[in-house]
Formats: sequence, structure tokens, C-alpha cells
Amino acid sequence: MSLKWEGVMPAVFTWLKESESGSLEIDFDTTQKQAVSILQAQGKGGSRMSGLVGSGTLGENSYLNTKQRLSLLKSLSEVAKEYNVPLISGASAETKEELAKIVEGLAKVGVDTVMVMPPKTKAIPSEKEMYEYYALSEATAKDVGVTIMPYNNPDAAGYHALSNDLLMRLSVLPKVVALKISTIDVSIIETLMLENKDLKILAGVDTVTVHAGLAGACGGITGVGCIFPKASVTMQEYVLKGEWAEANKISQALNSLSYLDAQPLLMEYLKLAMGIHHNDVSGGLRTFGKKLTKQQIDDVRARYFLAKERLEVMDLISE
Repeated sequence: MSLKWEGVMPAVFTWLKESESGSLEIDFDTTQKQAVSILQAQGKGGSRMSGLVGSGTLGENSYLNTKQRLSLLKSLSEVAKEYNVPLISGASAETKEELAKIVEGLAKVGVDTVMVMPPKTKAIPSEKEMYEYYALSEATAKDVGVTIMPYNNPDAAGYHALSNDLLMRLSVLPKVVALKISTIDVSIIETLMLENKDLKILAGVDTVTVHAGLAGACGGITGVGCIFPKASVTMQEYVLKGEWAEANKISQALNSLSYLDAQPLLMEYLKLAMGIHHNDVSGGLRTFGKKLTKQQIDDVRARYFLAKERLEVMDLISE
């Protein structure tokens, strides 16, 4: 597959259902249908999503065991192949050897590109240790036929930040196809692009999609775009054409909801918003994550309807 690192890619939700015993389990059918509907959505200019992200932060990733995660990704790989887009998923481990095994496992179930997060260690690794961690994942990717996307999330608690110098060193490794930068500080993207104008950088926070594009990002990975794909794709169309005023109008329309993408409970919040959007609140509330309070539920509901109202005026709600 020829990967096109340009455009917006949805980080799809993992839909859950009750098993016969009453416990929650993955609803593979609904998750696949959700992914299909998102990939079918078109922007006003006729373009579509350019990739599919599974089992990410919004996909209950931290709550799934290895067997569940791989089964989920295998089912999503069928959708990605049907729509000829790359399947992307994340990986993180305490050691570089453990990370290499994860990359091998992801390749076996059809993942095309692995977003490699920093090592899950309490102590901050040295630059040398961090580089070796990523370098082994890249070498493993070469062996198993996948590509790598280093994932820098300096704003999130629990993630070790990657320095700009390290990101630049990683960007030239043969199997590194793009960098994912998840921060509201888009000056990081601008600084990297000034070092190498040919870099492929994907933004990871919905509130700064337009600003990241202005700084040089070629696209983004979106959660809000799962709920309003037509709006998300259209906004990116304007970004890629440099029509910043039009892109910013959509960003502002989405703002009440995209704000939630930068919050600690982003999975719970956006999954609920998705449930409201599909008139399936019980489905949207099904999560292995934290149970939301009534106040939080009411806030998400209000934010969803405000965004929906704004987008309807702009004819940016998918049919």
C-alpha cells in the first residue's frame, strides 16, 4: 500500500456491549460499521479520511488485554483494506525488547503503521536510551514490513516528552514515515518544519488542527472527526489549500466539542458524545473507563448540541 501522509485520520472508538454474563466485551460488528461510516464520509471538496486509527486512546487501548487488542485490530484491518487506507495503532512498553515484540504482533494482524509512544518507565530515559528504544522498533518494523510513527505527547501526564533534537534524529530513519505531535504548543511543529521542510507531521489535538496546519503539519489524527467527519475532512481540505479563514470557521464551530479532546477524560467525554450523536446513549456510555457524573454528562451533551447546531448552519453534518 502506498501511504499518503496527508489529510485527517479518525481514531475510532471501540464499541462495547454486554455479554450473556453481564460483563462488557468488544462489539466488533458495531465498531466496524462505525469505521466504515466514517471512511465513507466526504468533505465538501470530495475528499475522505486518509487513514484509520484503531485501539488508540479513544479505543479503550489502556483497558484491553493483548488478545482483545489484536482481535480488534484484525477486524479493523478488514475495513482499512476495503477502503485502501493505512491502519495505524499505538505501541508502548517499558523496554525496547518488549516494544519490538509488540510491533511484531501488530504487523501480524494487519497494522500498517505503529505509533510508538515513549517508554512506560517512571525514570526519565536518557537521550541515548530513548533513541535506542525507537531505533530497535524501527529495525523491527523493517523486518516485519510495517512503518513507524514516533508519537510525542508532551502535554499528557505519564508521557516522557521527546526533544526536538531526538525527533529530528528519528525522522531520518528509513521506516519512520511521519511524526505525531500531540500538543497545543504548535511552535514545536513550526520548529521541526524549519529544520526540515519535507517532514510529515500529524497533529494529535483537535483544537489546534488549523494552527498546526499553518505551522506545517500535513494532517491530523482526530477524535471529534469520528462524530462529525464531514466537518473534519472539509476543514482539512481548506487547510491543505491554505484557505485559513474558511478552515478557522469550521474549527470555531467545532470548538465546544474539540475542547474535550485536550482533557484527561477525553475518551469518556468523546465516546459519550458519539453515543448522543447516534441516539445510543447507553452505547456511548459503555466504557471500561471512569463513570461520568451527571454534571459531566450534561456538559458533554450541551457541548455536542452547540457544535451540531453550528455545523448544521454550515451544511457540515454527514447524512
